[in-house]
Amino acid sequence: MRMMLALIPVLALAGCSSWQADPEDITPVPEERLRGFQTPVANGGELVVTRDFGIRGGGCYVAVMVDRRLAARIHVGEQVHLHVPAGMRIVSIESDPEDDTLCGKGSLLREKAARVESGETLQFRISSDNRIGFDIQQVDAQ
Repeated sequence: MRMMLALIPVLALAGCSSWQADPEDITPVPEERLRGFQTPVANGGELVVTRDFGIRGGGCYVAVMVDRRLAARIHVGEQVHLHVPAGMRIVSIESDPEDDTLCGKGSLLREKAARVESGETLQFRISSDNRIGFDIQQVDAQ
């Protein structure tokens, strides 16, 4: 009985972590939430950003930024394709600057540097867990 009581809080906290979406469950970010980087760039590359499913922050959009410019407002289980010039890029997530509710009042900022080669596609994953909150990681293409 004591063991079960000790496991209940652990299981409850684990339920707030996100999980990677199956490819067939991913939907594109709707056009009305795209803010830039939609036109292919000569000798450029592509960034593909996918947000996990999960309860934590599930009611809020997250701002996907490229070189500190708003690229898209992404929701759980969504993916966005962004066309960028080759070279060093800063790929980041932030609290949604277009949201005037509680969701937009947070202090989220996670940045990753990425070198984009001409013709290359880099994949990123937005996840969340109880230890660090939201994060963005570069992942290997599958």
